[in-house]
Amino acid sequence: MKPTKIVLLAKDMALAIDKEILRLVNFPGPKLTKILPISLIFNFFLSKKSKSSSINLSKFSLLFINLLVYDRLLSMITKTILSLAASIIKFIIFYLFFLNAYADTVNKKYEPYEKGILALMYHRFEENKYPSTNIKIDVFQKHLDIIRENNFSFLNPKNFELEFNKVSEEKKILLTIDDAFSSFYLNAWPILKKDKIPFILFVSTESVGKNGYMSWDEIIEISKEDFVFIGNHSHTHDYLVKYKFEKFEKDILKSMKIFEKNLGYNSKFFSYPFGEYSLEQKKYISKNFDYAFGQHSGVIDLNKDKYELPRFPINEKYGDLERFKFLINLLPIQFKIIIPEEKFLLEENNPPYLIIEFFDDQPNINKINCFSNEGGEWKDSKLNYKKNRIEVIFNEKFLPRRGRINCSMQDKDGWKWFGTQFTLN
Repeated sequence: MKPTKIVLLAKDMALAIDKEILRLVNFPGPKLTKILPISLIFNFFLSKKSKSSSINLSKFSLLFINLLVYDRLLSMITKTILSLAASIIKFIIFYLFFLNAYADTVNKKYEPYEKGILALMYHRFEENKYPSTNIKIDVFQKHLDIIRENNFSFLNPKNFELEFNKVSEEKKILLTIDDAFSSFYLNAWPILKKDKIPFILFVSTESVGKNGYMSWDEIIEISKEDFVFIGNHSHTHDYLVKYKFEKFEKDILKSMKIFEKNLGYNSKFFSYPFGEYSLEQKKYISKNFDYAFGQHSGVIDLNKDKYELPRFPINEKYGDLERFKFLINLLPIQFKIIIPEEKFLLEENNPPYLIIEFFDDQPNINKINCFSNEGGEWKDSKLNYKKNRIEVIFNEKFLPRRGRINCSMQDKDGWKWFGTQFTLN
């Protein structure tokens, strides 16, 4: 075959291929550059042996090239479909994860008749050399009397899940005692046992049996009462938020194993030591416990995060009777979400940009006032009110170890309150 005929044949093939592919898939011409060299070589050798006319050869070549093109197209289309399917699967997985992460938030709504569950946190009883964690036993007895005088009922922890997941139209009081000091067993336990007043005793397993702490025999003794629950308070009661995750996990797992060994079960209640935790630690706790308590003040309602439950700390300074009468009548300030969810602050995000998002139909948002200990001194916080949210503007950094923000308001129902706490690196 003459060179001119090869050139003409190549042009014939290229034109046919381009037209066919552009008609089928509208691909641009340059996509064919990898196919043409193969087709030209095949036609050159075929033409040297063939005695058929160039027209017949061109037709045969076109059929052959079409097979090559269709094979390549099938490969390309298959890869495209698989890639698209993979992208769709990734999107679905992400979307489901997003829905799961925010399901509680989406399902929340403002409950105007919610009175809440008010949790009180005690530590030592009649250990007067520790005023920051101690309460005098006669004052404790008066606290119990004030609760009764206000016709508030004590919540049995065995009913906590039921009460947490419904609107509390009557205020309930939950007693919690941290650390299982011997002074609780000697001074407060006889009072609670006599009147069958329910409570949760949070135990750090490493200290059990040491000087000043309850023994396992004493813990097991009180746990047999149906109005008593034993809660997990970690193993070491160290500043766990400073731990690397592997060390934190080891601490919690050890406490759970000791619970299993001595009580036959791990508690469904957890209390963060010092009320401190990172987001990673909180997520781990949520996989091993049903509820977790902090040490930030506020009233529990069904919209609160069940792994950031508030409690009012009670001690000699914050346990005076007038303050106590005020706080047990507090109602919850309900909210949808607090941003950021991460409560462990690093240098670069101190102070945090704090946003509190409320419900669309929630009244009197503009009556809320907040104050914080930014800069190491309690002061009013600057607030920007934007429809159903409040932006809290801090002018100074929080100082170690903890940054606290408390917000309150008064309306026709009475005083309402909530707080949150950040831990500093």
